[in-house]
Amino acid sequence: MKNFIAVIVVALGLLTLSALFVVEEGNKAIVIQFGKVQRGDDGETVVFAPGLHFKLPFFDRVVKLDARIQTLDEVPDRFVTSEKKDLIVDLYVKWKIKDFAKYYLATGGIKSSAEVLLQQKVNNGLRSEFGTRTIQQIVSGERSELMDEAMAQASTSSDELGIEIVDVRVKQINLPPEVRNFIFQRMRTEREAVAREHRSEGKEKAEFIKAEIDAKVTVMLADAERNLRKLKGEGDAQAAQIYAETYTKDPEFYSFLRSMDAYKRSFSSKQDVLVVEPDSDFFGYMKKQKGK
Repeated sequence: MKNFIAVIVVALGLLTLSALFVVEEGNKAIVIQFGKVQRGDDGETVVFAPGLHFKLPFFDRVVKLDARIQTLDEVPDRFVTSEKKDLIVDLYVKWKIKDFAKYYLATGGIKSSAEVLLQQKVNNGLRSEFGTRTIQQIVSGERSELMDEAMAQASTSSDELGIEIVDVRVKQINLPPEVRNFIFQRMRTEREAVAREHRSEGKEKAEFIKAEIDAKVTVMLADAERNLRKLKGEGDAQAAQIYAETYTKDPEFYSFLRSMDAYKRSFSSKQDVLVVEPDSDFFGYMKKQKGK
């Protein structure tokens, strides 16, 4: 009898535990009863908020779903503009579950499946918007309008998934690598042509400036040479005048100074060879005079 009571108590305990379930913070839950989503008397889906709740043991299955705002950030995709030009667009989507029953029935409650379906719908909306605009319109102030319209289309199409689109934003818009390389090469060629033109103009100006400076230097050198000759002439005239005055005052001393200057100039270099007769007048002041 005691064993039977113990079994009954354990069974009741297990039954009670199986009738309880906890919904964690940030999540919400729905109950699948006999393969269908449990609904209230008003026909609306019964959604359980975070906390402790009850269910029918063995018959109800609890599905917990993340009720927070999610971020869909996939790899960049290719879009075509009205000019039939490709763009690589990198974007992200903020979304959350709006209708938990519809979301579960459409995706099985699997987030990855929901994001695949959501990305398809968002991209379809963006393609229709990109296809009606040029590149200039897309990268200009119309980007905000484009995002708003794309978000409206994506929100409409995502209703069947039970998802609410909170925000759609483009992070980056690039040209495809092949187009980007072509544009880069064209820009590089144009810049190189401009650089060559600037270098040619600079070289021409440099030659002009050099010629002008050379002319000024030539004129300055000519003026300096003329001034030099003028000063030298004036100096020679003053020297001649001084020598003449010296000669008139003391011819012998004048002759002595002139001889000393001649000796200095003649013997300034050790490599010079002077062939002169010993009794030449050139050495007059070097000869020893008798009695002196």
